[in-house]
Amino acid sequence: MAGLGRTGASLPAQLSTYFRFDPKFALCLSRSSGAVFFGDGPYTLLPNVDASSSLTYTPLIVNPVTESGFLGDASPKYFIGVKSIKVQDKRVSGFNQSLLTIDGEGRGGTSISTAAPYTVLETTIYKALVAAFVKAMPKNVQKVANVAPFGACFSSKNIGSTRLGPAVPSIDLELQSKNVWRINGANSMVAVNNNVLCLGFVEAGTDFAPVIPVIIGGHQIEDNLLQFDLSRSRLGFSSSLLGRSTTCANFNFTSL
Repeated sequence: MAGLGRTGASLPAQLSTYFRFDPKFALCLSRSSGAVFFGDGPYTLLPNVDASSSLTYTPLIVNPVTESGFLGDASPKYFIGVKSIKVQDKRVSGFNQSLLTIDGEGRGGTSISTAAPYTVLETTIYKALVAAFVKAMPKNVQKVANVAPFGACFSSKNIGSTRLGPAVPSIDLELQSKNVWRINGANSMVAVNNNVLCLGFVEAGTDFAPVIPVIIGGHQIEDNLLQFDLSRSRLGFSSSLLGRSTTCANFNFTSL
């Protein structure tokens, strides 16, 4: 998130200091457009939907070590505490759960990035998620050849459509706050052509262990309102706005 990082020189920090409001900004991106707001809302979308009314909160975590390895020079990235991952309400196993926690060297945890087009997962987490998702997919849905960079692709023939996207197993991120960030079909699947849908998560490079094993990417945050409240060190998230029959492309700027 260029210029929006967790530093004193970031745009949110400078604007909040100059205009004397709490350091807070909201991000809402769609496939075609979106908006960034500095300070409080209202965050009103057409047709007269107050997106902030559906926000759920979880703490923002400070990683005290930068990617360059300097202790005390905190990372500018935004981290949240993911405690477990579920597919269709079943906990994903088969990887070291300690990867989800930031260790003393600044490794581990979950960050949010608009620079990554899709959520990037450390190899063991990725393989465990893919295996659980394939297993949870209805038996009448045919698995087909993978399309790079994705590791699980399916014929769309027997996959229904809902307001929240393709009718596929849900993916839940269980958070430190005990709240759940649910990822439904619109944010979990990618249509690579008219006949094939792929699970829109990718594997981190296998040449070395990634410093951050879970990076929530752009596709997973599309049409989700995210509020970064730095004064309270918390993230507010709406989950998919499609469930409220609107998108991040529908901001009503006349309400400001």
